[in-house]
Amino acid sequence: MADNTDIAARWAELGQMDRAALRVAWAEAFGDAPPHFLSMIFMRKALIWHAQCRAFGGLTTEVKRALKSVAGGMQVRAPAPVIKTGTQLVREWNGRRYQVEVRDDGFLMNGDHYKSLSAIALQITGTSWSGPRFFGLNGRAGTDA
Repeated sequence: MADNTDIAARWAELGQMDRAALRVAWAEAFGDAPPHFLSMIFMRKALIWHAQCRAFGGLTTEVKRALKSVAGGMQVRAPAPVIKTGTQLVREWNGRRYQVEVRDDGFLMNGDHYKSLSAIALQITGTSWSGPRFFGLNGRAGTDA
């Protein structure tokens, strides 16, 4: 598997290529000749992207699907934030401090297990909230009522 040094070396190599050499590299990478109107810098960027995808993996299926949706004029919802197990979330609400531990199977607050942050936000506030937003994980956290 390649590393960042290999990618940097490939970028330097691409930077030394003339148009003819870039067209050959393109055909080797993508299986067809590039359109004639492509600039050399675009071909270099596309070729280094190709090298990075081969070395480190390309776009996930989820990202590809989202890009197609956006290109089709649809709105795409941001994915839920990934929170590592063991993370401690702290939120102050109405002068009281709440601490939540992220677990593999949900969340723990004051010894009680919850399946979602939204359930915890409901427990704390008595109203329906987006749990990730309440804890400031995506966008502005709620303000004290």
